[in-house]
This record gives sequence, C-alpha cells and structure tokens, in this order.
Amino acid sequence: MITFIISILLLIVGYIVYGKVVERIFGIDDKKPTPAYTSNDGLDYIPMSWWKASLIQLLNIAGTGPIFGAIMGALYGPVAFIWIVVGSIFAGAVHDYFSGMLSLRHNGAQFPTLVGRYLGGKMKFLITIVSIVLMVLVAAAFTSAPAQLLTEITPLNFTTWLVVIFAYFILAAVLPINKVIGRVYPIFGAILIFMAVSIGIGLFFFDHSIPNLTFSNLHPGELPIWPLLMVTISCGAISGFHSTQSPILARTLKKESEGRKVFYGAMIGEGIIAMIWAAAGMTFFGSTGALQTALAAGGPAAIVNEISLTTLGAFGGFIAILGIVILPVTTGDTALRSSRMMLAELLTQLTKKDFNGKGKLALLIIPVAGITLYLTTIDYSFLWRYVGGSNQIVAAVMLWTAAMYLVENNKFHWICSIPALFMTAVVSTYFFYAPEGFNLDYGISLALGAVIWLAVLAWFVRQLVKHRTASNYNDLDVKVG
Repeated sequence: MITFIISILLLIVGYIVYGKVVERIFGIDDKKPTPAYTSNDGLDYIPMSWWKASLIQLLNIAGTGPIFGAIMGALYGPVAFIWIVVGSIFAGAVHDYFSGMLSLRHNGAQFPTLVGRYLGGKMKFLITIVSIVLMVLVAAAFTSAPAQLLTEITPLNFTTWLVVIFAYFILAAVLPINKVIGRVYPIFGAILIFMAVSIGIGLFFFDHSIPNLTFSNLHPGELPIWPLLMVTISCGAISGFHSTQSPILARTLKKESEGRKVFYGAMIGEGIIAMIWAAAGMTFFGSTGALQTALAAGGPAAIVNEISLTTLGAFGGFIAILGIVILPVTTGDTALRSSRMMLAELLTQLTKKDFNGKGKLALLIIPVAGITLYLTTIDYSFLWRYVGGSNQIVAAVMLWTAAMYLVENNKFHWICSIPALFMTAVVSTYFFYAPEGFNLDYGISLALGAVIWLAVLAWFVRQLVKHRTASNYNDLDVKVG
C-alpha cells in the first residue's frame, strides 16, 4: 500500500518540480504569438482554453492504453510501479512536452516535419511512413475492440458497428476542432478521470492489500522485464503515439506557458491513471497468476468490467462499458485526424501544392480510412503487438529530435538525450527478441541490441563534436570580425 501512495505523490511532485525544470530549459516566451492566432484557419488552428486543451490531450493520448497496458503490465508485479513513475516524469512527460512545444514553435508542424528539421530529410521520410502506419494501426485496433463489445451487448452485428464508428471517425477528422472535439471531449476526459479516481479509492477496500515494492519479476509466464515491460506499459510511461497527438493541441494554445499544463501535465495524469489500474490488476485477483488466468479468459476489457462492477456496482459497470467504448473511439478518430495532417504536409512538400485546404480533406482521409477499415478485420492481438513496437520507435525518434533541438540551441540536452538512449536500448533489444520481430534467443537479442545502442551513441557523440566545432568556428569569426 505504501509503495502505491508514494508513487502517486512522486508523480505529482514530478509535475510540480521537474516539469518546471523542463519548462525553464526549453525557455518559454508568452510575448510570442502562438499559431492559434497567427495561422487561425477556423479548422485546426483555433484558440482554446488551456483546461479544455488539457482534457482533450489527456483523452487523445490515453484511450484505453493506460488501462489495458497497465493491467497487462501488472503481471510483472510492483516493479511496474517504478517504470510508471520514472518513465512518466523523466521520459514520457518530457517527450510530450517537447513534441507539443516544438510543434508550437514551428507553426503547429506535425511530428515528421520536426524530425526532418533536426534529424534530416531521410529520417523525416522514414518516420512519416512509420507514423502514418502507426496511426492506421492504432485506429484499427481502437475500432475493433469497441465494435466487438457493442456487438455483444446490442442486437447489431460487428460490420454495422464498424460502419457507424467509421462514419463518426471521418466526421470528427474533417470537422473544425472546436465543433466536436472541443465541445464533447472535455466531458469524456472528465469521465476517464472519474473512472480512475473511483477505482483508486476502491483499492483501499479490496479484499487483498496493494502489494509493496519488490524488484522480483512476478510474471507467471517468466517473460523478462527488460525490455518487455517498457513496451507493455507504454501509455502511462512513454508513448510515441503522443508525439502525433500533441501538434493537434499545439495549434490551439493561447500562450506558451500553457504547454506545461497541457503536455507535461496530461502525461503525468495518464501516469496516475496507469498507476491506479496497475495496482488494481495486482490487487483485485490476489496474485499475478490469478490475473493471468483472468486475462486469458476474457482479456483486459473483461477485467475492467469486473473490477468496476465489484467496486462501484451497476453504475460502475455502466461507466466501464462507456469507457471501453468511448475511450478507444476518441483516440481512433484523432489518430486519423493526425494521419490526415501528416499526409497533407507530405503531399504539400512533394508537390509544392497546398493540401491543407478544406476542399482536399475528404481526398486525404479516404485512403487512410479505407486501409484502417480493412485492418479491423484482422485479429486484435496481432494488431496490438505491432502497435507496441512501432509506438516505442517513434518515442525514441521524438526524444532524439528534442535532444538535437537542445544541442543546436546550446541548452541542457541531457534531459532528452538520456531518455532517448534508454528508449533506443529498449526498442533495439525488443525487435530482436519479440515474436513479431526476429524472435531470437534472449541473450543474443541483448547482445545485438547493445551493438545498435553503441552505434546510435557513437552517432550522437559525433553530432555533439560537430556542433562544438561549428560553435568554436563561429566564436572565432566573431572575435576576428
């Protein structure tokens, strides 16, 4: 119990203290007009109050990620608490803050454009493809799950619900952000918070007490903590998907000082939600073995429903079903909105024609929506495995982008480069070891992952040396001049 309470307090203190440190290193300037005013187009660039933006950001980045992922991560035991706390404060929230604030500083630019600016054109093209693929996978995965649940509790079939959900997706992706997202999503964000807080209070009345910290791996299947825990619990610690969502809200901020509340704060909020559900998963069934049995029987959605019903009664069951349906749907539609924005930027760059106008929106949303619709017919677990790996690749690239921004501006880059190195090690090892990757022996995967990590480290050291040399030449020119 004490570990859980301390973890929640650390997340709150992390926002207050480390969030301020990150903000100061970035260097905000409220005198600079934001893109919401300088590029106001009545569609994506629209000024919005910071509290609405915070709730929308929380809903966009969360979905069912910090719930389902945290429940599956609970199989490892209380060691998951460490990853949620450390990951959220020093990696995830930093990642989200820079993805949002760099977008704001570059006129609401999408994630691939930021990558191209600081990591080069080749990396930009590659990450554009990876990001759009990730958006499509997320939208497909977050459509399939609620459609299946609605099929079970209503007389309509799976195909009908897919059509209904996709009709909403397309509508939400092309309408001005203040028409649907700005009006309704803050309410859904409040439901997400209410759901988590209610379960958090209910934890103190469970038959079993919340387990305290142990560094032992309690996974019943004996799956290794490194790097699988860092991919299993992504939303709630660090998630590359967030870097594709932050530009949506970066286009609505009224001033730069709101960034810490909207971007850093929403990630800490998601970390708290993940902490609550991880604790619920560890506690409700009495052991990780019992949790694994429950997961095998009904999946994380069934566990959420059972915990909510037991804790909050019929009302809790209603909230659980509402959450399992609404949360993924509201993440899926913003995933398609982001893919539409990325595709517009890519085509504008390639053709030198403007693809951001309202008249071209339908042409851009149709291809990504069509592919997404097809993928919903594929097994959900298959989709989710590929979401996890590609998600953390994007996270590592975003952190390297932020690190290079800080290097170029002679600022303290370690707040981004250290977590970037960490996530590089995670994804390098993961893809050698994971079944959807090369499925190699664990020891071999560790060795090969280390080789890639050293290569990336060598690249970064070269960038630091190159920048220092260029700075010395510039200083010499100034003195000579």
